[in-house]
Amino acid sequence: MGAKTAISVEQDLHTSFPGLDQEYRDGEPVKRALPDYLHSMTQGLLVAFFGALRKKVRVFVCPELRMKLRTGLYLIPDVAVFHPTEPKAPVADTPPLVAIEILSPGHRLTAVREKLQQYKTWDVPHVWLVDPHSKRMHTCDDGLVESSTLRIPELGAEVTPNDIFE
Repeated sequence: MGAKTAISVEQDLHTSFPGLDQEYRDGEPVKRALPDYLHSMTQGLLVAFFGALRKKVRVFVCPELRMKLRTGLYLIPDVAVFHPTEPKAPVADTPPLVAIEILSPGHRLTAVREKLQQYKTWDVPHVWLVDPHSKRMHTCDDGLVESSTLRIPELGAEVTPNDIFE
């Protein structure tokens, strides 16, 4: 394992990283898993789903938006959905209604579970894990629970496998 280098939040927020943007956890930039085709396609379909929902209800869908969960912790969900107001700061500092992580082959499940729990601790009402490879969807409340439908009662909406998987 290589040596880790701590950098300040200000350095991290003003640095361009080759490939995907990095998350920042207590002094250390953290690389994100590279998405593959299924990850990208699923992300696009989720964005399209929530984009179409905008015609009925006030939602703001944001793919890969950097969010400040607390001092020293900046995460980037694959998709964040805000309701009823949009994030005003360049780095979102209020929890979205929905935070969605999409699995890629390079993900470590332990790290993904930790990230999902951090969203729950931040009071994100709906935290989802979507696996386009197995075509499974999970909610994160007290652990991961597989679900055939992801519901958002506040919006009167539900996401089914047919909505997001090819």
